[in-house]
Amino acid sequence: MRIGILGTGTVGQTFGTRLRNLDHDVTLGAREAGNPRAVDWAEAHAAKCGTFADAVAGADLVINATAGQYAVGGLEMAGGNAALAGKVVLDVSNPLDFATGELRLTVCNTDSVGEQIQRAFPDARVVKSLNTVNGSVMVEPTLVPGPHTIFIAGEDADAKRVVLGLLGELGWAPGNVLDLGGIKAARGMEMYMPLWVSIMQAVDGNLAFNINVVQG
Repeated sequence: MRIGILGTGTVGQTFGTRLRNLDHDVTLGAREAGNPRAVDWAEAHAAKCGTFADAVAGADLVINATAGQYAVGGLEMAGGNAALAGKVVLDVSNPLDFATGELRLTVCNTDSVGEQIQRAFPDARVVKSLNTVNGSVMVEPTLVPGPHTIFIAGEDADAKRVVLGLLGELGWAPGNVLDLGGIKAARGMEMYMPLWVSIMQAVDGNLAFNINVVQG
């Protein structure tokens, strides 16, 4: 599958590396052409890099791995609704802001990044998933022993099936993926992040953890 990744940070590169190891055709997109991190990564992994627009062009699946507060702007730079029309957009971002030294969410309660993206680009097929775990666990769930749960939300059933297929390739068993319904569920998925940070601190910074939904 041809996959465009927006974002050259740890999450974007972690995704890119795993997907290249799975033989996907990956383009790592940056805000500007020639981004040194993107160029170095692409050369090391026999992949492509370019601008956000380059990453989206020709992609079957677009992964938004930018910071949540910049997601809509980044996707606008990629060509906006016209470029994203009909494409599956997997949003793994979170609206985290540590500017004051303490975590706050740039959007919460009545909105979410996932919803903002879907509103801004109505012809894109937005799916929210994987934002509730560390980047390494996103692409390698076996880093956490035993069963544990990942969530998925979005309006388009076919787009969800595409993402479910990708999750399966990454190692997420179908029984460990919980469909929360429409994109509105992205609110709760993103608002979980302050709890995630508290858990991370309580386990001495060990990032290889997750939660499991158990039914009685």
